[in-house]
Amino acid sequence: MRSTTTTATCFSSGNRSERTREGPTISSWLSPKTEKRTSPIEGRGLFARDTIRAGEIVAVKGGVVMDAAALARVRDEVAPAEIQIEDGLYIAPGRAEDVDANLLCLNHSCNPNVGVRGQITFVAMRDVPAGAELTIDYAMIDGDPAERMACACGAPECRGIITGSDWRLKELQRRYSGYFSRYIHDRFVADGG
Repeated sequence: MRSTTTTATCFSSGNRSERTREGPTISSWLSPKTEKRTSPIEGRGLFARDTIRAGEIVAVKGGVVMDAAALARVRDEVAPAEIQIEDGLYIAPGRAEDVDANLLCLNHSCNPNVGVRGQITFVAMRDVPAGAELTIDYAMIDGDPAERMACACGAPECRGIITGSDWRLKELQRRYSGYFSRYIHDRFVADGG
């Protein structure tokens, strides 16, 4: 099978993805009510420019669907813009040049205001006022047991250390019911959760 070259461009409502000679690519979509800027949590974050109501779509993850072998070849160039969507399948930028257009800039918080519907749609879990940072608990999207990071969210319920196995915590399964990615939800159901 022949590999194709893709290119991505960040776009807002109404704009189309670019096409290259090799084929189409899909960039992440961010609500026009959001903006990326420096975050007090870490690096860049996604912030509400206007009030975002509970249930409103905040972002839709774009990229190229690839298997684990393809991701391994580009992981150093595209991380942290990839997410796992099924066993052995990921959605990620196809090239390093596409990372910014596909990066959602949703930092982790142990008290998040964004969750997932389906695999790639991110929605507000509650009303989010203008100026607030939009955050997600990585337990909703990360199932890699090798993942481990110190948490800098500062929330009263901060777990301190975040791992790719946190989705197994019954408390989080209850708290975020309806907001896990379909992939993670199916894993904890299969795990007896």
